[in-house]
Amino acid sequence: MKSVIIALACLAAAAVASPQFGLPQQQQFLQNPPVAILRDERQDQGNGEFAYTFEADNGISESRRGFVGSLGQSNMEGSYRFPLPDGSFAEVRYVADENGFRAESPFIPTPHPLPAHAIEQIRIAEEQRARGIRFD
Repeated sequence: MKSVIIALACLAAAAVASPQFGLPQQQQFLQNPPVAILRDERQDQGNGEFAYTFEADNGISESRRGFVGSLGQSNMEGSYRFPLPDGSFAEVRYVADENGFRAESPFIPTPHPLPAHAIEQIRIAEEQRARGIRFD
């Protein structure tokens, strides 16, 4: 009798833990409705030059242009934008070329400024290096 009760308890636990279908999925669909693509344009010249523009009805967009760099690499510049929870939008502009990847946006964190004593120590160290002073 004890094993029957344990088996029924395990069966009940499995039923409660199983994924729920129906209403919860419908609620999830209503919270995250499908996104319509408003614009999707792509151009590829086949020689490293290209252009790409994408825009969705939820405010997400991206625009990118590629071109051949001075060393034969593919350079890119562009921007992307997405909505924030408060209803505003974040936009990031970027360049990727011979000098690396550089992004600009007020939403990208920046390091804290160095304290005055650290700046003074760096200045002293540069002065010592210029005079040929080396520390081991």
